[in-house]
Amino acid sequence: MGGTNGGVAVEPVTAWFQANVGGVEPPLEFALIAGGRSNLTFRVTDRAGHRYVLRRPPLGQILATAHDMGREYRIISALGSTPVPVPPAIGFCDDAAVNDQPFYVMGFVEGTIARDVDTVRAALTPQQRRIASESLVDVLADIHAVDIDRVGLGDLARREGYIDRQLRRWHSQFTQSKSREIPLVDSVHERLAKLIPDQGPATIVHGDYRLDNTMIGADGRVSAVLDWELCTLGDPLADVGLLMVYWAEAADPGPAALVGAATTLDGFATRAELRARYAARSGRDVEHLDFYIAFAYWKLACILEGVYSRYVAGVMGQDGAAFETMTGQVGYLAERADLALDAMP
Repeated sequence: MGGTNGGVAVEPVTAWFQANVGGVEPPLEFALIAGGRSNLTFRVTDRAGHRYVLRRPPLGQILATAHDMGREYRIISALGSTPVPVPPAIGFCDDAAVNDQPFYVMGFVEGTIARDVDTVRAALTPQQRRIASESLVDVLADIHAVDIDRVGLGDLARREGYIDRQLRRWHSQFTQSKSREIPLVDSVHERLAKLIPDQGPATIVHGDYRLDNTMIGADGRVSAVLDWELCTLGDPLADVGLLMVYWAEAADPGPAALVGAATTLDGFATRAELRARYAARSGRDVEHLDFYIAFAYWKLACILEGVYSRYVAGVMGQDGAAFETMTGQVGYLAERADLALDAMP
């Protein structure tokens, strides 16, 4: 097989596999399993049926600091010796002559990505959904328990002032990119800045921890945590707050933050149960979790407005219907953030 395959230069990448991956048997087949504006993920299968996963940045122009393959590879390599389930790290290539952009290869992990209601209905029984709920929380507690210095990640990012830095970063991006005035986003930002709780020692923060960024094994447990591109060091409760926002319940008003919200199905734990399990499993005080829930809603509002603004500017393609729904979603997310702050003790 020669030529390219939508982001993979087949011949030089195959040669790299032969030189760096023990036991591989060409020819290799490359199949895109996740793509878009985020990193591209390919399933790689050799003649003997061995499977691997290749990750590379999206096609087109990218920021020099974005989509850092070496950083992602460093993180999963470091976590391989911990209780955190990650795919085995196999190799990293930063030679642009091989595939235009850096890429890394990891082992293929069997399981289900619980991305939507139909997938979960077909793949997981109600009992397995309950196990997945509990495993998801336990694995998050394990991520936050990793000794960052012992595994060599102590210099991954600044440790101090995580929430303050995040507030400044996302409000600046919102201000620069907004397509209209949304006063509630600004007022919630002011409230958040005044209410930042005392933050304990920095831990690994996954940055986008949710059910569909994990692989669920046949036993219902998390078999691998995926998508480490937003990982940093900071306040672990930011991960918990975001998980709460994405964890929809059947009785929730308004649109779910996560389209397709599989967690509305029978068997999944409630947010209250997740919160209590994390507190017990991690030993952390979650008294101020409503602040982190508010922060997560507000941050998603800022991100969504940036996406909508790019649509308005004509740089997001022609699928207008999907983007037009964002006009209401941004305001809804800001309202949910405001309500979460009202719920703080």
